[in-house]
Amino acid sequence: MNTQELVALCNQQFNEKFGENPQKIVLSPGRINIIGEHIDYNHGFVLPAAIDKYICFAISKNDTADCNIISLDLKDEYHFKITDKIEPVSQNWVNYFLGVFNQVQDKIDSGFNIVFSSTVPIGAGLSSSAALECGFLFGLNHFFNLNLNKEQIAKMGQKAEHTFAGVNCGIMDQFASVFGKENHVIFLDCDTLDYQYAPADFGDYTLLLLNTNVKHNLQTSEYNNRRKECEAGIALIQSKYPEVKNFREATMEMVEDLKEEMGDVVYRRSKFVVGEISRIQELVKSLEKNDFENVGKLMTTTHYGLSKDYEVSCEELDFLVDNVLLEEGVLGARVMGGGFGGCTINLLKKTEVENVIEKLSKAYQEKFGIALTPYQVSVSEGTHFYA
Repeated sequence: MNTQELVALCNQQFNEKFGENPQKIVLSPGRINIIGEHIDYNHGFVLPAAIDKYICFAISKNDTADCNIISLDLKDEYHFKITDKIEPVSQNWVNYFLGVFNQVQDKIDSGFNIVFSSTVPIGAGLSSSAALECGFLFGLNHFFNLNLNKEQIAKMGQKAEHTFAGVNCGIMDQFASVFGKENHVIFLDCDTLDYQYAPADFGDYTLLLLNTNVKHNLQTSEYNNRRKECEAGIALIQSKYPEVKNFREATMEMVEDLKEEMGDVVYRRSKFVVGEISRIQELVKSLEKNDFENVGKLMTTTHYGLSKDYEVSCEELDFLVDNVLLEEGVLGARVMGGGFGGCTINLLKKTEVENVIEKLSKAYQEKFGIALTPYQVSVSEGTHFYA
């Protein structure tokens, strides 16, 4: 389904449910990340971009106290009043809305109707949750004159995830969803939230996502454990090198020096983080020089770091990366997103896309009995109204 079809669907369903057209349509994108997975909460840098896969929200104020949210994809709905006490509920998708609403409830003076649908695949590591939070808040910001800027929307989306969805995520996903710019990646400093745009013109090359269709839930995965392990690692570094504020100021020599004290697991987590922060900075320079071969090499190095040292990959992801690298015209590949399933992101020649999809789909089906889903994506605008 393309964006126009998605918008038409939400418009039509809104009209059927509520007997009128929505007052506004919001499009909130998923995101890719070229490099820097798990670095946002470790005070490093990341390199995300919004993509042309969206959650579409058809929204109107309704001048009652009733709030009605309808998910077309899940065939589910949720209703509450603006005066209700807001607490997490058993319907997991609803908590992303409630976590946002809870932060602005005192400024909301009317109910609203929402119908939403998505072309952002859930569980693929493309941050459908951030798109949900930020798109909803973007709409509320307009209708209720909340006067929030983009950074505030991103931070409040992140807080919703922490407090209602139970995932202690970093800021990258929400930031990319809100600040995305067509044909640009965002070089984001996760410590200061300073950012700059870098052109994302890959010339004869393109980015292809291959979805393992292995679903993961970060809430029940090892995500929060990784944060704790990294906190243990930086605490040990700071105990010996008190001048170090965070991982970006740590060196590989410091990590090696504390290898015994850290123990195997914390050592490998720390080694990955320090190495990745360095790779991100090198990759930005490579993009500026159009050195796509080195971009690909850095992506692949990152994958094996995520797989072996950070241990957030899985057999299906490793299989795809190992096999795609054998194909003609492929410069690099890695797991993307939180891990434990989802997509690989692959940098390859445009002329080889169909061949790679065909070969990998066949090999993956034979190995795991699962159909592979490819996504060819374009780098797109952040959360915006559909005109």
